[in-house]
Amino acid sequence: MSFDRVWLDANLCTMVPQPGDPLGIIEDGAIASKDGRIAWVGPRRELPPFPCVATRCDGAWILPGLVDCHTHLVFAGDRAREFELRLEGASYEEIAKAGGGILSTVRATREADEDALVDAALPRLDALLSEGVTTIEIKSGYGLDLATEARMLHAARRLGGMRAVSVITSLLAAHAVPPDFAGRREDFARHVAEEIVPAIAAEGLADAVDAFTDSVIGFTPEETVWVFEAARRAGLPLKLHADQLRDDGGAALAARHAALSADHIEHANAEGIAAMARAGTVGVLLPGAFYFIRETHHPDIGAMRRAGLRMALATDLNPGSSPALSLLMMLNMGCTLFRLTVAEALAGVTRHAADALGVPDRGSLAPGMRCDLALFAISRPAELCYWIGRNPCIGRVVAGE
Repeated sequence: MSFDRVWLDANLCTMVPQPGDPLGIIEDGAIASKDGRIAWVGPRRELPPFPCVATRCDGAWILPGLVDCHTHLVFAGDRAREFELRLEGASYEEIAKAGGGILSTVRATREADEDALVDAALPRLDALLSEGVTTIEIKSGYGLDLATEARMLHAARRLGGMRAVSVITSLLAAHAVPPDFAGRREDFARHVAEEIVPAIAAEGLADAVDAFTDSVIGFTPEETVWVFEAARRAGLPLKLHADQLRDDGGAALAARHAALSADHIEHANAEGIAAMARAGTVGVLLPGAFYFIRETHHPDIGAMRRAGLRMALATDLNPGSSPALSLLMMLNMGCTLFRLTVAEALAGVTRHAADALGVPDRGSLAPGMRCDLALFAISRPAELCYWIGRNPCIGRVVAGE
């Protein structure tokens, strides 16, 4: 057979479930690529003859390249001082009145040019890539005006050209109400739907449109629907920040509009979860934010399992509620805080995370899939969920390279 490259002497965690084996493990396996796709995968003893370069992996474990399907990686400044103030007893309201909170990041991001945004984001991106991430979603949402939202998305696209990684972008202009629309939330939601979404879509800067539905600090379901309808007119798929702090019916709303994913969902009710499963909407769990804001209401994992909901895991990397630079840490948090199994957690950063981004051509090791690989010096896949602070990644392959 004709291959471009072959990897030998590896143990494979294919993430293609088999009876009694949810991880699809192949010990002493091999993988072959052709034109950036997986051409063959299986036990080494069954590998056909190949006249091409072979890489010997010395017993390393190969998983599909990891997918971080929810990040806010592009922003300016940080909120470490606010973190310090909260520990000293200041409330979120007091910090906001003093000019802090999300609007402090909005100010810093509006003041930064594209080069500054790229320079600030690169070290964060590199930290994630070093752990085996090969696909990452990057949201806007700290501009809250057309010019800055576009600048953030341009920066995200540039990052994808500067590193060996696939960048998926999401427009999150409906993230918060900016100062220039203070007291006019409805007007801003219409502005996002009527002006920002069409303009960003016309430039081809976004792969999806996201929104933050929350009855207190976000947008109402009705206002969210305006944004969703604008996205649909533009031919863009939908995502939703849903039910993070209270049950606002966000899970059901995402399901009704066939969103790719509903993210956070700590307070989603069983009916909304079941609706998501029926609609094919992925539930994205974000334990970093749960941990950092000291949330106590756990997502209903039992209801998710009963409904057969696909569960993804992501960092939610952002300056305010999840300054998390490690997807491997999210594996541990998903297991310890939310009681996911190892198989559920690993599916959450591979095939289910890919589904949450609408890129089903990655996330598992199977013929025809994009040849994105992550190599780890571990003795068993559970180690990726077990260690705290260890990075055993020894290599990545992106589209066969």
